[in-house]
Amino acid sequence: MANLNVKYYCTEKTASLETAVTKVLSLDSSLSALNSSEYTVFPGFCDVHVHFREPGFSYKETIATGSRAAAHGGYCAVCTMPNLNPVPDNSENLKKQLDIIKSDAVINVYPYGAITVGEKGEELSDMEAMAENIIAFSDDGRGVQSDDMMREAMLRAKKLGKMIVAHCEVNSLLNGGYIHNGIYAKEHNHRGICSESEWKQIERDIALAEETGCAYHVCHISCKQSVDLIRKAKARGVDITCETGPHYLILDENDLREEGKFKMNPPLRSTEDRLALIEGIQDGTIDMIATDHAPHSAEEKSKGLEKSAFGITGIELAFPLLYTHLVKKNIISIEKLVELLSINPAKRFGIDINGFSVWKLDEEFSVNPDEFISMGKATPFEGDRLSGVCKATFCKDKKVY
Repeated sequence: MANLNVKYYCTEKTASLETAVTKVLSLDSSLSALNSSEYTVFPGFCDVHVHFREPGFSYKETIATGSRAAAHGGYCAVCTMPNLNPVPDNSENLKKQLDIIKSDAVINVYPYGAITVGEKGEELSDMEAMAENIIAFSDDGRGVQSDDMMREAMLRAKKLGKMIVAHCEVNSLLNGGYIHNGIYAKEHNHRGICSESEWKQIERDIALAEETGCAYHVCHISCKQSVDLIRKAKARGVDITCETGPHYLILDENDLREEGKFKMNPPLRSTEDRLALIEGIQDGTIDMIATDHAPHSAEEKSKGLEKSAFGITGIELAFPLLYTHLVKKNIISIEKLVELLSINPAKRFGIDINGFSVWKLDEEFSVNPDEFISMGKATPFEGDRLSGVCKATFCKDKKVY
């Protein structure tokens, strides 16, 4: 193993990465092929927005399959959203998920606790009872509609030393929409979702975060107004971070097809929005990229744009997509991508990733959902040719892929 030709991407927090990698590789004879050509080693990626569907919806995904899929994508840490059954809105419900994580997860899995009971927005959850065992509070999939309730949630979260992580959506502005209310929707007679439904609630939450001093993180931003609001809030010193997804940086409404695999929430928006998101990651307004990995059954995704479930699978493709479309096209550097996928989310959420992944960056592959470890197979990138293949992932000194 002394002849390894490996590039390491380290930061101050991962300065011991090369030592750890060398030690593990020397113990793992299955990676002897690394001698044949150049490989790249990254600190494990950290996805703060995934849906592993268990408990309650294990026909879509499980902690076991989701965590193995994450390892295939180079991830060593993920944060699982609370739209489950039962919803983790009290310690008893949360324990059901924690028990499954303990027995089945192959990487670090950190659950969210719900902001409101049942994610219904009517009553705050038992935040105090859950705080010790959750990463943050979120009602992902639903925006908290009441200003007073969100204010109180922020005050309680701040007292507990926890962050509010928000899916921002004003229900009264949705009007039954399911794709962006742009050119494609008009030309194909679809009901659209306006950008205001997203940015208007972000605007409200920024004001509340500024008022309460609560640490606040915005999920999956998709439009230029959201980027602008967050940029200005950061300049004023608001304790705010945000994420976007790979698909919002690579695709827009011009790429839509009449298939469920192009349906997600928020939707693919205009080219102008996509370019604003790219500018946001370049200038640091957008802190991290999270996949919003949202697997569904084949039946749920087979009903076209109008009737299919919202969400796509993404955790196994995130790095190859971003490396191919952003790094290789000189939109961002490889170092910047590592910050977005690993360093920044780990720092903001206080996560010890404790792992790394080994990649062959010049190896190409065609996206074939049948080869996914995830039970979810719906991706708008099916058939695309990408660069970057994960050869191994190690978490806590154990090979997990």
